[in-house]
Amino acid sequence: MNETKIINDPVFGFIQIPRGLLYGIVKHPLFQRLNRINQLGLTSVVYPGARHTRFQHSLGAFHLMSEAILSLQQKGHFIFDSEAEAVKAAILMHDIGHAPFSHVLENTLISGISHEDISLMMMEQINRDMGGQLNLAISIFKNEYPKKFLHQLISSQLDMDRLDYLRRDSFFTGVTEGNIGSARIIKMLNVVDDRLVIEQKGIYSLENYLTTRRLMYWQVYLHKTTVAYEKVLVSMLTRAKDLVRQGKEVFASPALAYFLNDNVDRQWFENHSEALLMYEDLDDSDIWSAMKAWKYHEDKILSTLAKDMLDRCVFKVEVHEEPISEERLEELRTSIALKMGIPKEDTHYMFNVSEIQKDMYSVDDDSIDILYKDGSIKDISEASEILNVALLSKKIRKYYLCYQRIQ
Repeated sequence: MNETKIINDPVFGFIQIPRGLLYGIVKHPLFQRLNRINQLGLTSVVYPGARHTRFQHSLGAFHLMSEAILSLQQKGHFIFDSEAEAVKAAILMHDIGHAPFSHVLENTLISGISHEDISLMMMEQINRDMGGQLNLAISIFKNEYPKKFLHQLISSQLDMDRLDYLRRDSFFTGVTEGNIGSARIIKMLNVVDDRLVIEQKGIYSLENYLTTRRLMYWQVYLHKTTVAYEKVLVSMLTRAKDLVRQGKEVFASPALAYFLNDNVDRQWFENHSEALLMYEDLDDSDIWSAMKAWKYHEDKILSTLAKDMLDRCVFKVEVHEEPISEERLEELRTSIALKMGIPKEDTHYMFNVSEIQKDMYSVDDDSIDILYKDGSIKDISEASEILNVALLSKKIRKYYLCYQRIQ
């Protein structure tokens, strides 16, 4: 019997998954669920090629982790086989708790609990199913294991998660400027005093990585049309939830109905064992199939929003440098109420005001250290000749006003 399974990945080529624990994770129903969740949520409204899944991303991050471990071992860092397997298992499962449509639904269908927390619950479940073989992987994931650099490979400014999604999202969106030199960065990885560092020769790849990340955030992840489409989705689900609370009948799959009926937060998850099972049943298809029924619903707001989603009628969006005035919002409320024939107090479903802030690099958050040949270490902000760190660290704040297009 073959000792590895080979998967042909469009970004990295052949990815080898050893049989045993790691292949067991990939075969697990909770990992297979990631096939039904798009990596970039609704970004395909702008970039039609962005239809890749969390499943593909998790395999890519696993591949990069395998390369990183090998590179560090070749530099003389002793990593036990059990540690190598555990950190690969942890990166495979790092996104396992994602809700449908990426981060968008984290404060709509559920609240007060992050996908990382749910990922951990699912890891514990897979661990039980696999007879406790994932104890070490979970310890590394939670940063409770003595070798801290292993956790950094999963979660830091230079983790394998980011290196994969920037390469992968660039590939599938066609935004070629986002293509980073992940292989070069991995080859330049080293460990000093239990911290990941990048050797001096890798500084140019690192500069490219940081500028690329900024570009991808504003050009892809926070693209104004994607943000506006996400607001339609959130408004639609919020309206559906409110109608259910009013005792109205709203079509939904059992899993979706569970989250529309109750206020599911962290405490709810802790006190209701079925909550995780229902969440595990939820994927993108539950939401899309519900929309197809909702566009015929008697409620004008829900049916309008469902049609908007299905027919790609995205909210109109204005990006402002300053907060939106109350006068502008009142003018919108009046106009929407009049043209849609709905009460003014219900117009909040038809527009959204949000403040979006993103900095590219934060020294306080988690510095990226450069290792020089003489053994000295500098933060990238001091080491780089071309990066203007004051500019990179500057928090860019934009105000988005998204609203229903009224004919």
